[in-house]
Amino acid sequence: MLTTILAAAAPKGENPYGLIPALKEGGLISQTVFAILVLMLFVSLYIFFTKLFEQQKIINQAKRVRSSFWTANSLREGAAKLEKNSAYRQIVDDGITAQEQYKELTDPVEAHDWLHGSLSRSEGTINSALGGGLAFLATVGATAPFIGLFGTVIGIYRALIKIGAAGQASIDAVAGPVGEALIMTALGLVVAVPAVLAYNFLQRRNKAIAESLNAFSNDVLGYLASDGRVRPTVKKGAAPKAAPAATTAPRA
Repeated sequence: MLTTILAAAAPKGENPYGLIPALKEGGLISQTVFAILVLMLFVSLYIFFTKLFEQQKIINQAKRVRSSFWTANSLREGAAKLEKNSAYRQIVDDGITAQEQYKELTDPVEAHDWLHGSLSRSEGTINSALGGGLAFLATVGATAPFIGLFGTVIGIYRALIKIGAAGQASIDAVAGPVGEALIMTALGLVVAVPAVLAYNFLQRRNKAIAESLNAFSNDVLGYLASDGRVRPTVKKGAAPKAAPAATTAPRA
């Protein structure tokens, strides 16, 4: 079926050594390898842009946290200023819930340990969601060159068969299979290199986001553990460039 589609799509008088003629000559194996690599490429691009959007959303949420959250009189009031599905609001809500649950515990557990564990689980959930799909990018980056190499091996094998059948290595006999082999090698690299670059880029941004979430979680922990007496210092008119240090301040 794929051969029929390629034949119908090929215009008359086209280059006999182009991509479509090479795939038609390569048969089912070459067409399958080509389809797998193209599928990998499109899925990788989808994951990259989806994760990039998710990351930018959390980065924008961090800016709003720095500008308005810690000016509120309480955690609940500050959480109300954040988006409903905000990653930072999830940490605040989980912290408040953990503080309420601590009062119901019957076994002697340190409040700090209980709150810290709850906030850490909240961070882990967010970081796990951000990391979703990155394993696929890593897999594509590692396997796409080898899938392309498989197509290359098949192309070279077909060229050798034609040479053996013809009894001589003429250009007409080997140009098609060798061209097919080179196309598969190039396509494997075209798919693998962007996947590796996207993986490293997204991982770096995830690390920065995780550090920001951890700093915010520590600030929430300090607030809860001190009953609101310890909170970050907020500079009015400018957002701090780094995670603010916790200082002792009277409860607003």
